[in-house]
Amino acid sequence: MVESAGTRVGTGHDPVVSAGERPRPLPLWVAVLAALAGGGALLVAFPPYGLWWLAPVGVALLAAAAHRRRLRAGAGLGALTGLALFVPMLAWTNLHTGYLPWLLLSGLQAGYLALLGLAIALVSPVVDRWRWSWPVVTGVLWVAQEALRDRTPFGGFPWGRLAFSQADSPLVRWAVLGGAPLVTFVTALVGGFLVAAGWWALAAWRRPGPVEVGAAPARVGLPALGAAVAAVAVVLVGLLVPLGSGSGSGAATVAIVQGNVPRLGLDFNAQRRAVLENHANATIDLAARVAAGTATQPDLVVWPENASDVDPLRDQTAAAEITAAADAIKAPILVGAVLLGPGQGQVRNTGLLWLPGTGPDLDQMYFKRHPVPFAEYIPLRSIARKVSSEVDRVRSDFVAGTRPGVITAGGLTLGDVICFEVAYDEVVRDTVTGGAQLLVVQTNNATFDVAEARQQMAMVQLRAVEHGREALMASTVGVSGFVGADGRVTGATGFNTPAVVVREVHLGDARTVATRVGFWPEVVLVGLAVAALVTAVVTRRRRVVPADGPSVAGGDVDPATAADAEER
Repeated sequence: MVESAGTRVGTGHDPVVSAGERPRPLPLWVAVLAALAGGGALLVAFPPYGLWWLAPVGVALLAAAAHRRRLRAGAGLGALTGLALFVPMLAWTNLHTGYLPWLLLSGLQAGYLALLGLAIALVSPVVDRWRWSWPVVTGVLWVAQEALRDRTPFGGFPWGRLAFSQADSPLVRWAVLGGAPLVTFVTALVGGFLVAAGWWALAAWRRPGPVEVGAAPARVGLPALGAAVAAVAVVLVGLLVPLGSGSGSGAATVAIVQGNVPRLGLDFNAQRRAVLENHANATIDLAARVAAGTATQPDLVVWPENASDVDPLRDQTAAAEITAAADAIKAPILVGAVLLGPGQGQVRNTGLLWLPGTGPDLDQMYFKRHPVPFAEYIPLRSIARKVSSEVDRVRSDFVAGTRPGVITAGGLTLGDVICFEVAYDEVVRDTVTGGAQLLVVQTNNATFDVAEARQQMAMVQLRAVEHGREALMASTVGVSGFVGADGRVTGATGFNTPAVVVREVHLGDARTVATRVGFWPEVVLVGLAVAALVTAVVTRRRRVVPADGPSVAGGDVDPATAADAEER
């Protein structure tokens, strides 16, 4: 095989680049377009668009854009991708609070992708020297970025995790083995294979000078083809991952009541008694249909979050309405309620079991463990008020619960999580390890829109697959529905409309690998990301100083001319 003079294999140089030509990043204008296109591809991978296969493409575009760039440029390109993703994705947050909170949240989330872009630029020497590592390094960096974003600040905001774009993809099956972090990893892994294939193909196209027949395919063409095949293989292998059965402890009939609200928006509960009446009346109507033989008698009825924003433990009228509904349907009702206390000016977001004949079961309550900052409680209220006066709409801070949402209702055990808690791995996992046979997500989407509701339903789908449990989501306004242990949604309701859905669900008791291993897959993947970053730092420090001058600290893989540096 003929090799260009001075070519070094296994170093930072491409095998098709001569010694006189330094490795270069993409032209800046191309990188900017790639970063923006990457954010757009990631956006449409999520509901309500659902083009899941574009998520790896978005990963690849950002990886290509930031590769071999200076750290500052890598961060800037990552921020562009983040803004292109989060500004439109989180547009539902500005429907009733104005532009400023929406843009601040979007900018904060984009900041984590800026860190990711910086990390991609930093590890360029590693993936240039060991090209086979590019997919794996890409995957672990995405997991590390999400691990940080899921936890900081104020408990994090996991919306827009790669894993949540794959609810209808073969890749979602990987959740059985390692939960959402593993799904994010394999999704980014596919993107890493794509960018490696593209880079090798680009190198083949740019190969200078005459070569021996058959040399290019062997050195560049075959690796590019192999990486592309590997990307497809990872997706197809997902189809071979066995799912949890979702059964083992019998079955139960469950009814979801979506009572709807008088009006959408932050004032949805200004007529909170009307919201309660909507859910009570819908349940009584269901009881009439059961008595008439046109509907199946449920073993459990689930009302959504905020179904009773009047504390039924203190308000006799509210208690009487819920009691009338429970007595009519002759089944326990899991009521989404807001309870006053425990202290002055404090409230708790609660899943409260209400029994026919006897009323509330105070031993079977779940207090939301992860209240949403700046929505359910206001950190640094005096400072936050200077940013937006909308914070004063939150008059009472929600107090976090301390116990997992394991609730026993008759012959079944529920794993209750409330609203955004479904995005947090440990909150859902704790209910399953606590004995939950069925996952229940009580939510209120009246302050958002159908896009937010569908994004949340995708999270429920992943959790069902992850833990091998059938699940349901009950919303005040939609989208409500049932999810099988395979992630398929049935009985999905419309948005901003009353609905009642009754289904037989299978109760699970087996534990998946993901349930058993817990957070360890994420720990391992983050550890690999740290190792890659450390290796990159060491590689940069040990880089040989070239004859034409020293490298710039934090610079690209190899030094460039002043013109090159300016371009980057």
